[in-house]
Amino acid sequence: MIPTLRLDAPLLVMGGPYSNLQATEALLAEAARRGIPGEHILCTGDVVAYAADAAACCDLMMQSGARVLMGNCEENLAAGAEDCGCGFAEDTACDLLSRAWYAHALRQVTARHRAWMGGLPRRIHLDLPDGRRLAVLHGGAREISRFLFASAGDEELRAELAATGCAGVIAGHCGIPFARRLAGGGLWLNAGAIGMPANDGTPRVWFALLTPGPRELGIEILPLAYDHAAAAAAMRRARLPEGYAAGLESGLWPSCDVLPPAELAARGQALAPRRLVW
Repeated sequence: MIPTLRLDAPLLVMGGPYSNLQATEALLAEAARRGIPGEHILCTGDVVAYAADAAACCDLMMQSGARVLMGNCEENLAAGAEDCGCGFAEDTACDLLSRAWYAHALRQVTARHRAWMGGLPRRIHLDLPDGRRLAVLHGGAREISRFLFASAGDEELRAELAATGCAGVIAGHCGIPFARRLAGGGLWLNAGAIGMPANDGTPRVWFALLTPGPRELGIEILPLAYDHAAAAAAMRRARLPEGYAAGLESGLWPSCDVLPPAELAARGQALAPRRLVW
């Protein structure tokens, strides 16, 4: 059965913490500053990935009360798989870099963490006061590790949306925030990621704030500053790939293998906060 939540108060949506303890702590502090309790925080999955503190991030999210979706990293770590399940082409930069951080994460997480990951839902529904329903996915409706960026065609996103049977989608996985109104009135929202910058040349990370009204949903995509230097230092102490540690500081990904041409061309261009009413 798909868990269903009534969206009757502001909801903070966060993408992958990615084992970045400093960014995850900063996000939870931001939620507290805004008066948003843990049960009104929604994570689109990939609590564990590139950064140094896989076990500590799992503990923090488990204690926070946040609603957490299963990402491909949780799926594969829970199963004891040999890789993260992103489907990177063999021997690409993404593939080679992922081998190091995944092995580190696999060493850190415990049987308790893996049991928690294996019990996470693969989809969550959010019911709005106006009767519309949102599907919360990690990647795509049919494939947990599908990359869907802002440059995806309307037809592609509408096909994914139709497969959910819902009016809109909140997704994660791609790491770059965007919000799109689709033809026919649908919505596709990606809050970005908390654990890694958005490849925009700044060390900021991103989250979304949803504010429901009687007839509309307010959406804000917002940046978050945090102690990225400490997060990068923790990665270096753990002897993780330098590319991702440097990326926390520069705001640029060390590999762009998965990026479509439009997102590749936008690399290093600072994003601005976005507000949308749907």
